[in-house]
Amino acid sequence: MGGLSGFWHDGDALSHVVALALLAMSLASWFVILWKSMLLAAARRRVPRAIAAFWDAASRDAASAAARAADPGGLASALAEAAAGLAADPDAHAWQSYPDRVRRELRDALGTAGRRLHAGHVLLASVGSTAPFVGLFGTVWGIYHALTAIATTRQVGIDQVAGPVGETLIMTAAGLAVAIPAVLAYNALGKRARALDAELEGFALDLQHLLGER
Repeated sequence: MGGLSGFWHDGDALSHVVALALLAMSLASWFVILWKSMLLAAARRRVPRAIAAFWDAASRDAASAAARAADPGGLASALAEAAAGLAADPDAHAWQSYPDRVRRELRDALGTAGRRLHAGHVLLASVGSTAPFVGLFGTVWGIYHALTAIATTRQVGIDQVAGPVGETLIMTAAGLAVAIPAVLAYNALGKRARALDAELEGFALDLQHLLGER
């Protein structure tokens, strides 16, 4: 019995835990990759559309609704709604400076959008950095387990050593197979998220200047 089935059959409880941990890391990273790919693809289409709809509106009062219609519940519409709330009641919280309120509420809305854009990236970075070491640990433990089992036999041939030891190297390959997609996705998705961050920051700055004209 060779390959993955042989490793699983001959491995002990710790080897099985390591293999299941790599499987869980792979499933989690692929879930994040697919989810964030769809989210960022939608955001790349909707954010420019919502910003354009905001500035194309006939009046300031209609601008927020136009952005919300172009991107319902989206990132740019959240900024537009924060701006609409400030414009609707500029004298609320009179003990606070209006420019300070504008700056703070737009910053909070921008921070919320940023957290949505970068959600899951820590998991991808963690999987990409730790999966190779988890796989290496599985290989080292598997080699130790295989050599201990071989030492109990009186006659040892090269085939008796090469087979079990070779099967344990599957864990190193599995660790790399889990880590490489996570690292590539982290870099690609991070680049897209940063581009959207810059676009939203520019929109927030424009809104701050607009709301300053009371």
